[in-house]
Amino acid sequence: MATAASLSTLHHLSSSLLSKPSLTVRPLRILPRIITCSLSSSPSSSSSLQFNISFAPPKPKPKPDSPEPDLFPDPDALPSGQLFIPWIVRGEDGNLKLQTHPPARLLHAMANAETETKNKKKNKNKTKDKSPDNASLEPKHSKAARRFFNQNFKEPSQRLSKVLASAGVASRRNSEELIFEGKVTVNGSVCNAPQTRVDPAKDIIYVNGNRLPKRQPPKVYLALNKPKGYICSSGEKESKSVFALFDDFFKNWGKRNSGLPKPRLFTVGRLDVATTGLIIVTNDGDFAQRLSHPSSNLTKEYIAAIDGVVNNRHLIAISEGTVIEGIRCTPDSVELLPQQPDIPRPRLRIVVHDGRKHEVRELVKSAGLEIHSLKRVRIAGFRLPSDLGLGKHIELKQSDLKLLG
Repeated sequence: MATAASLSTLHHLSSSLLSKPSLTVRPLRILPRIITCSLSSSPSSSSSLQFNISFAPPKPKPKPDSPEPDLFPDPDALPSGQLFIPWIVRGEDGNLKLQTHPPARLLHAMANAETETKNKKKNKNKTKDKSPDNASLEPKHSKAARRFFNQNFKEPSQRLSKVLASAGVASRRNSEELIFEGKVTVNGSVCNAPQTRVDPAKDIIYVNGNRLPKRQPPKVYLALNKPKGYICSSGEKESKSVFALFDDFFKNWGKRNSGLPKPRLFTVGRLDVATTGLIIVTNDGDFAQRLSHPSSNLTKEYIAAIDGVVNNRHLIAISEGTVIEGIRCTPDSVELLPQQPDIPRPRLRIVVHDGRKHEVRELVKSAGLEIHSLKRVRIAGFRLPSDLGLGKHIELKQSDLKLLG
């Protein structure tokens, strides 16, 4: 009776709520059935309701040894109500179809990616765990460091002609002529091939009966203010050579360069016995060849003191050039310098680049003038220092060598 009364009360309450217009009825979401409920209306029960509630059993945990469940099971074996998304692939006939397992190319790509990851980890471990032998190996150096070592410390084999030029025997071309003439021997045998590779520290090299020193002297670059009456070679005993002006330089060589042989100096180009001024003296054959070769196209500036009067007609004649040794030579510029109170003769500034023998003298002579004195004051961008006296020399710095090209 109590249960019936309670049900009638609930029915009455729900009817009154639904009859009100301000209330709306929303559909209820159906939840999975996880509990069970039963009503008991036994006579022995009291006036209150009694519920018997039972929960769903917990999901059993998989055993460690049990195989892993299939990620792509058969759709027919799935329990009812479970959602399954199959693979959509294109078959051999070109039509799309459904399948429960992934495509073979995807499985291969996943396997390859896993293998590459493992290999990278192994390589990293090998790099970290280096053996003591590998750790003691000489580290790699940069290209600039290796070049510096080869140029300053290491003495690899070089071409025979280059070794002779570096030792100051002659220029590269003249050294090759000496080799072709059979005047050079290497380890007791005549060598006729300029490209023969030799090592001055190990091989015994003779040039015209004179042995080439094993240790090569350092490169020397000097600028000399040549006085009048000196020649630029040492072959003639009766004439004064410009190399006699370097006696003090060689006397102090042993103090500054202990254990090194004295360099064999030679001039870069020549000035005739009556011409004064700037001349470069060195023992670097490559440097001398580069400066004296016509392809270098280096300009040289001369100051010529003229006997007589100079007018525009003479300047035009000089600028038109003249033929020397079958080749027409034209100066780069000709200029009449302003008259100086302490210099009675007119002076011309003449700039040439051909470097022919007696070129400036021939240009002035072709114009009908006579030179009283001639002085070279500049080679390329290097100018003779104004405070450098006749017969004196200075060592060229790296910045001076750059001016010389």
